[in-house]
Amino acid sequence: MVNVDFNIALALFLLRTVTGVIFFFQGYDKIFNIKIKNVVATFQEPIDKTYIPNLLLKPFAWITSWAEVIGGLMLIFGLMVDFALLILSVDMLLVAIAFSSIKPMWDMQYYFPRFIFLLLIMLLPAEWDQWKLDSFLN
Repeated sequence: MVNVDFNIALALFLLRTVTGVIFFFQGYDKIFNIKIKNVVATFQEPIDKTYIPNLLLKPFAWITSWAEVIGGLMLIFGLMVDFALLILSVDMLLVAIAFSSIKPMWDMQYYFPRFIFLLLIMLLPAEWDQWKLDSFLN
């Protein structure tokens, strides 16, 4: 293990864990509280006015919701962090495409913080993030 300053390790742990919590609860809420059928119903009419095929709405709602739950959990525990970042990056890309096609000037208040947090985790050196399961398993 690389000798990293305590505050840097703590900062990266906090960033990764908070990002994971945000993603986890976003997906959890869509799957277990709101329910996927209601998420699909909410976006049915706006998607009808776009170039996105309607038949993709339900599978994408499932895929993005489970990606947020699984990727969020992986970040929280620091397990396979690179794979979790890949899953959540694809999720963010799909969400950006869908929302941008619905309304080009959409409200990014929920999207932007998650996007920035993911970018920060990706851009900071991985060896700084020492408080994760990946570090203990290797």
